[in-house]
Amino acid sequence: MHATNYLGKFRLDGKTALITGGTRGIGLAIAYAFGEAGAKIYLAAREENYEDDGAILDAGYDVTFVKADLSTRDAAMNLANTVLDSAGQIDILVNNAGVAIHGDSTDYTEENWRKIMSLNLDAVFWCSQAVLPSMRRNGGGNIINVGSISGLVSNIPQNQAGYNSSKAAVHMMTKSLASEFAEENIRVNAIAPGYIDTDMSRGGFDNPEWFPVWRDMTPMKRVGRPDEVAAATLFLASEAASYITGAVLVIDGGYTTR
Repeated sequence: MHATNYLGKFRLDGKTALITGGTRGIGLAIAYAFGEAGAKIYLAAREENYEDDGAILDAGYDVTFVKADLSTRDAAMNLANTVLDSAGQIDILVNNAGVAIHGDSTDYTEENWRKIMSLNLDAVFWCSQAVLPSMRRNGGGNIINVGSISGLVSNIPQNQAGYNSSKAAVHMMTKSLASEFAEENIRVNAIAPGYIDTDMSRGGFDNPEWFPVWRDMTPMKRVGRPDEVAAATLFLASEAASYITGAVLVIDGGYTTR
């Protein structure tokens, strides 16, 4: 076997990455991981409201904020074009923007259903569609969609049929796009985080009915950290995962094993 620079395979030098929902939680952690690996990073969000008070901008990484509301196809196209006009290419797209709205199915509103599907599902497809032509021209690319264990199992005790459905659809979209574009050297994968310590989940952690169930159903008996998700995402974005496409990488402390 020939000697291989395995650590070098995790570098992203010369790559441009677009991360939606990139100013907080998992998206921001991914930005730090990509920045450390040498990527040029564009962070898209509705507001320039960094969870770390903008510390990433002073960390020495090549980071640019792009304001974007991904509620329509045109918005996704405009985002991609803005980044392409600035960077000339998009090598990596991380579809991280999302929202969770719980509620009983019998009285779940049409407004909440559309909000869930618009951001969690529609925006993933429109953003992917927006970057695919440039990836084709560049001879390859990498799309990583943020799914969830909620796309694999029906969580308890909270009711969230809408959220679960949106994430299950993201997983299937990932596999479908991976199959469609594999011959063009465009890899499409997803991550499926479990309960991670972010603002989106913190309300549940404070819920005395929900959190004990979440913890007890997780074999590792703890919640995950955003950096643990970011490290797995860096792997999928890098050449270390060059023969992986159509995968859904579960990061859940063992939750879905039970």
